[in-house]
Amino acid sequence: MVARSAGVIRIDAVWLSTQPLDMRSGVDSCLARVIAVFGAAHPHCAYLFANQRANRMKVLVHDGIGFWLAARRLHQGHFVWPNFAGQTQFNLSRPQLDALVLGLPWSRIGDGGIITVV
Repeated sequence: MVARSAGVIRIDAVWLSTQPLDMRSGVDSCLARVIAVFGAAHPHCAYLFANQRANRMKVLVHDGIGFWLAARRLHQGHFVWPNFAGQTQFNLSRPQLDALVLGLPWSRIGDGGIITVV
């Protein structure tokens, strides 16, 4: 019998950037953007970026040793990405991240899945 882990990479915090990212960016360019926007790349944190149209997303994760870069694209519609002037970053909860990745309105989900904004 094989024991299964709930996840491969531990993520303690999820950060979203409101500034668009060129989706041709690789790990080094994404890491440079993380440092520019968030000040540092902290271990066990995920950093999310979208392109200008918000139909593509890249996620850079610092696992404590190295970096993982993942990409996601929606073939229809777009990710619900904040567009607030002045605020360049948001901290997301796990339920909000799950909703965002599916293209759902993550900002409506509060703690415990409670809808707080209509």
